[in-house]
Order: sequence, then C-alpha cells, then structure tokens
Amino acid sequence: MQRLAAEGIDVVRVTYPDLIGTDRARDILLDHLPSACDHGLAFCRAVYHTSPQGDVVPVSGGLDAGLPDITVRPDMDTLAPLPWEPGVASCLADVTDPATGLPAPESPRDLLRTVLARCAEHGLRPVVGPELEYFLCEEAPASPSGWKRYSGAAGAVYTAGLRADGDDHLLRTLRLLRDMNIGVTSGNHEFDGGQFEINLTHSEALSAADRAFRFKSAIKELARKEGKHATFMAKPFNDAGGSGFHLHLSCDSFDEEGAGNAFDDPAGPYGLSATARHAVAGILAHAPALAALANPTVNSYKRFGPDTLAPWLIDWGLDNRSAMVRIPPERGSGARFELRLGDASANPYLLIAGTVAAALLGVLAGEEPPAPLEGYGYDTSRAAVLPMSLPTALDALEADTELTDVLGKNFTDSFLSYKRNEIERFHRHVTDWEFTEYAYHL
Repeated sequence: MQRLAAEGIDVVRVTYPDLIGTDRARDILLDHLPSACDHGLAFCRAVYHTSPQGDVVPVSGGLDAGLPDITVRPDMDTLAPLPWEPGVASCLADVTDPATGLPAPESPRDLLRTVLARCAEHGLRPVVGPELEYFLCEEAPASPSGWKRYSGAAGAVYTAGLRADGDDHLLRTLRLLRDMNIGVTSGNHEFDGGQFEINLTHSEALSAADRAFRFKSAIKELARKEGKHATFMAKPFNDAGGSGFHLHLSCDSFDEEGAGNAFDDPAGPYGLSATARHAVAGILAHAPALAALANPTVNSYKRFGPDTLAPWLIDWGLDNRSAMVRIPPERGSGARFELRLGDASANPYLLIAGTVAAALLGVLAGEEPPAPLEGYGYDTSRAAVLPMSLPTALDALEADTELTDVLGKNFTDSFLSYKRNEIERFHRHVTDWEFTEYAYHL
C-alpha cells in the first residue's frame, strides 16, 4: 500500500473473466485493499451465467440455488498500473466458492490451471504465444448498428502508419499497452479496413491467457476513451472478413536432466519430435469438440468459408496458412505449432485450456497425424469438415468424453447450458435479414 500510494495509486481495479471472457470487476479504494485480500469480495455466482444482454441464464448453481455468492480475492502478483487511468492500478483475481473454499466451478482461470496441472504430471509445461485481431469502429448514426468501420482503406494488409490509420490509433495503443507491461510486441493494420492485429510475446500458458484477457479488455477500454468502439466479434460486417485468435503452442519438458523444447527433434520427421507430432494428432482428433471453445458464438461460423484463410477443414501443414494447424518453419527453441482455428471472440482461458487438453490427449495416445497438407487447402476430398454451426460444435463437445473428462463435468455442463440458451434466444429473434428478405414480397 505504501508503494502504491507513493506512485499516486489510490484505486485498485480487481477483475476476473466470466464464461465468455468478458471482464467483471470492482474498484477498491486503496485503504480497503487489505480487507479485500483477507476476506475477499462478494459477487453473485450468477455473474458467470449472465448473457451479454443482461439475462440470467438458468445454469445449475445460479438461479436454482438462490443466486449464491462467490468470493473474489485480488491476485497481487498481477498488479499493474493502467496508463490511461491516472491513479488506478489493475489486478486479476482468484475466485472461490465460499461454501467449500474451492475454486468456483465456472472459473475459466482455474479451469486452465487444472489442465496445466495434468500436463505437469507428464513432465510438460505448455508455452503459448497469442495473436489477436479486432475491428475498430466509429460512430455512424445512419448505420443500423450505429457504427461503421474506422478507415475504409482497402489493400492495406500488413501496413502501419497513416496509410490506413489516419488517427494513429495503433501507435497510441501500442505505447499504452507497453506501459501496462502485458508483453505486447508489435502490431499492424490487417486485411480489412479498420482491422488491426497486435501480437503478444510467448510465455507459460497461464500467463499468456492472463495477458490476452487483459489485452482484450484494454483494447475495448481505450477505444471507449476515444469515443470509438473496438470489437473482437468473429465477423461483425457482411462485406469484410473475420477476426482470428491464433495460438502458437510449444511445450517445455522438464526432468532430472533439465528442460528444453519438447517439440524439437532435428532427426525426427519434419524436424519435429514424437511429442509434437502426437500433440498435432490430438488437436486433429478433438478438433470438432475444440471448435465449441475456439468458435463460441452463433456469429463465429459466419467467419468460415473458402478463401477466407479461416480454417473449416481438419488438417495440418508445414508453413501452410490454409491449414487448421500450421507448423512455422522455425525449429530448435522455436519449434511449435500454430492453431488457426480460434476466432477473436474466444475466451482466452477456455481456448488455451481446450487446446492444451487436446494436445495432451494426443501425446498420451501416441498416435501419428496423417500426411501434412500440400498446396492450397479447402478441399473436402482431402480432409474432414469442422462443425459449421454452434449447435453442431456443442454436440461434438458433449460427445467427446475424453476431452470433457480433462475439462471437468461441472465446467462442461455449465458451458453447454449457457451456450445452448444463447442458441435458443437467437432462434427466437427476428433478424434484419429476415425483414429485408420477406416483409415486402410476402
């Protein structure tokens, strides 16, 4: 407290992710921080079951249990000042059930911890590098949504500067995120107008998820400060592509002889170790179920399709961006795979937990992947098709008992209930497309 006060900090924002990766938080005056650490902060457990529109979804342990509490305690190891909020520092939180003292069943952060503990039992420590894309929007009162894409510059993929960013959004954002110390490395304008990608450095998997979660929250908050809107929605515009959430994954091994990249083997096929190949096979085997975590919204599946560079077939390739799993050309300490399945709407903790769990199951099964994709992909005669809708993906997740055994029954049941309610609400809603298509002629 003395150090924070000396730095001009008088408020600590305690934040944690809900099921969909949205940040839930409370601002604590500095004088009351010791009490928050000792006794915790009380939140309603149904915050995990609350939809983006404020509906409380009937998930077991919430409404049916009388809306009980969860206890939220600041994780002071994650404390960092918010450069755009003078006097405010932010930290993540640990969430427990006060009745048992155990982690809350829906806690995404604790789900990832559980999966990583399983990896540690087998001498593996996953290392993850997240890559996230998003669209920046400006107010547009004439638009049905009230927003339009910031910058309509076409053909500006892999550019920086004023060419497609006339207000220097990217420069300001990179500098503020650097000062927040969440491991941001670089950024550029992406394929579509108003679309940006910012990369985070690789780290141990929990740290990578923490930083990706804080990154998404920060991007949205910085846009609000400027009267703009940033969205990680998978495909927000009909006339533009989607936004991805790509994961670079490797594993360190550790034993009595030391540690090293468990994916590298100069003598192995493709320069990859058996561990790496088995991990790829596990991702392919569990891809239909993994889609429910990597592509978790009704909108997610509108991102898929030929020539989108969004994978919709279950395949892998060597430095091939048309494959679902791409093996970058680096070997040695840089040996890894890139999972291109996820879209930007994914909860970082759930995407990483599901990916790591599928890879671990592959390592334990010890099976080899099929031959890698050669040439341009998207050929259904060469690979199976992923689920092409959220209901199909949720059914695949429920049916994949190997994967759900690792993720845990409590989490899986809550996630399935929450997401199936989302589908029900969508199917009851009359869309603009339906009115345009039918109202005049019928």
